[in-house]
Amino acid sequence: MLLDDLMPWSTGPLRLGRSWVVAPDTRTLRSRWDLLVRSGAGERRALFRETRARGLHTAVAALPRQSTGTVRFTREDGRCPQPVRFAPGAFDEQWIIPDHRLIDAARPELWRVADERQLFAVEQGYVPGADGPVVLVSGVLPEGRSPTGRPGRIRPLYRRPGGLEPNLAPGVTEALIRRYGREAGAIGAEDVFAWVAAVGHGSAHGCVVPFTSDPDVWARGVELGRRIVGIQLRGARGGERPRLPGGRRPYVRAAIPARPTGLAYDAEEEALFLGEGRISPVPAAAWDFRVGGVRVLEQWFERRTTEVEPGTLEAVRPVDWPQEWTSELLELITVLALLGELRSAQDELGDEVARTELKDLDVPVIPAAARGPASVLDHHEEGPEGQFALL
Repeated sequence: MLLDDLMPWSTGPLRLGRSWVVAPDTRTLRSRWDLLVRSGAGERRALFRETRARGLHTAVAALPRQSTGTVRFTREDGRCPQPVRFAPGAFDEQWIIPDHRLIDAARPELWRVADERQLFAVEQGYVPGADGPVVLVSGVLPEGRSPTGRPGRIRPLYRRPGGLEPNLAPGVTEALIRRYGREAGAIGAEDVFAWVAAVGHGSAHGCVVPFTSDPDVWARGVELGRRIVGIQLRGARGGERPRLPGGRRPYVRAAIPARPTGLAYDAEEEALFLGEGRISPVPAAAWDFRVGGVRVLEQWFERRTTEVEPGTLEAVRPVDWPQEWTSELLELITVLALLGELRSAQDELGDEVARTELKDLDVPVIPAAARGPASVLDHHEEGPEGQFALL
C-alpha cells in the first residue's frame, strides 16, 4: 500500500523564498529583523530579497495561530515576532520567524493544525539507490525537502488541532483490527504511524507501506516503530530524551574552536573533529547515517558554517561557535547512533513482513475530501491590513 493511500492528506514542501527567516538561534533572527526594519527604503528592499510572491508591498493574511503584523512590510517598524521551532532539514531543528509576509509559500493549512499533539511524517523525495530512511518524523513544522533539495510530501498525523480526526484512509484501523483480531487491542492512528516509521520503504511511485498477515509481526513492528518515533522526537510529546548507555555517550574531549574550519571523522578512534575540537565516542553508525544519500552530520555542520555573502541578512549570525550548538550536536550524534543501532532490527522486520505480506488491505475507496485539509473554524485569523479573514 502506498503511503499516499494510507495517509491521504499531504502537502508539498514550504517554499521560503528567503533563507534569512530561518536560523539556529532566536537572537540571530531578532538581530536580522531589527536591521531590516531600521533600514531605509532602498536598503530594506535589497535586504528583504523580494520575489514574485513576496515583496515590501505584498498584502497577506497572518499565519494561523500566529500573532504577527499584517500591514505591508514597507511600513513595518515593530518588534520581531516570537520565533518558533522549525525543521529546515533532516534531523535539523532550528527557528523561523512565523511571519506570512516573509514566506513565499508557507502552507497555512499546516500551521492551522500544528500544535502540541501533532506529528508530521516527512516523505523524502525518491533518490534511486540512496541510503537512509524514506520517512522522517517531526514534532515541529518541517520544510519538507530532502537533503538534496528534492521536494517531498508532508503528511500530518491529524487533520484537526488537538489530535482530532486522524489523517488515515477511512476504514484502515477497522481493517487492521479485523486482520489481527481483538487480542491485538485497539489500534489507533499512532500505532499505524509507528508501523510506517518501521517498515516504510521507497519506490519510484512513493513510499510503500506493506502490511503483514501475522499479528505477532504487527505487534513487534509497532513496538519498534514507537522506539524510532520516540528517538526522532527527542523528548517531545512527553517522551524521554534519547540517551546512549554510560561509556558510549559522546563528550567534548578537546574544546571546539570559535570558528571550526572543517568536519572530519576518525573511525579507529571513533572521534569527530571540528577543526581542533574533538568529540568522542562517536559511533560509525552516527557518522555514516544518511538521508537521501547525504550524510546528516556533514549537512548539519555546513548549514552553520558555510560562508555567506557579506552585507546580507544571512551574514548576520554568531561570530563564534555558540555553546548551545555543541549541546545540539551531542544530542544529534546520540539520535543518529540510536537509530543506526535499530537498522538491523528494521531489516529483520522487513524480511518477516515480506514473508507474511498481505496482498491487499481491505479498505473502502478514499473520498476526494480526505485528500484535502479539513475545515478548521475554531479561531479568528487576521487578514491583510488587520482585517479578519473569512474561512
